[in-house]
Amino acid sequence: MRILLAEDDKELAKNIKAFLRQANYVVETVTNGVDAEFQGDEIEYALVILDIGLPKRSGLQVLENWRAKGNKTPVLMLTARNDWSDRVDGLKLGADDYMGKPFHAQELLARVEALIRRSVGNASTGISLAGLFLDENKQEVTNKNNETYPLTHIEYRLLWYFMTHAGVVLSKNRLIEYVYEGDIERDANVIEVYVKRLRHKIGQELIQTKRFQGYVFKVNTQ
Repeated sequence: MRILLAEDDKELAKNIKAFLRQANYVVETVTNGVDAEFQGDEIEYALVILDIGLPKRSGLQVLENWRAKGNKTPVLMLTARNDWSDRVDGLKLGADDYMGKPFHAQELLARVEALIRRSVGNASTGISLAGLFLDENKQEVTNKNNETYPLTHIEYRLLWYFMTHAGVVLSKNRLIEYVYEGDIERDANVIEVYVKRLRHKIGQELIQTKRFQGYVFKVNTQ
């Protein structure tokens, strides 16, 4: 899943990004509020980690602008430990959660995972749909024949995106933007390879090709 991290403390941002990447998240970073708001408007993220004290435009203003424009992306705000008034303001403006600095990386990860699960209407540590169970902790999928397959990082991200956007036609470019790191060379043909691998593991019928459009995950394949 793709996360936007808006934090002007470069060392902290570096550490957060490294930790979240180990947990199989694609993390893009910005260091000011203007860039954060632009990125959040232009790119679809599973979650935004937003520091309140950003230069050029505060995190609170960025959040207020997003919500005014109908952007419902889950937002986890980072605040100074004693700035309780900022936390209250953030929650009133539509923040989904907050963490005070300093914090433990494992707690941050737990909150990130909980917010993403909540955003897709799933309180468990996996997604069940169309006879599949996608286990987030083990990064594996169990199909309708009760066969369990491990997934690579890209396969997992891709299947998660398909299952949380069931019925939506997804172009190759949209899939590429979501599953790949920003600095990795992107090739639309590679998506075809990963779709083929997923079909081998979950069945041929669930991910259907829409000619000249992309792919769609079909819940009802009858």
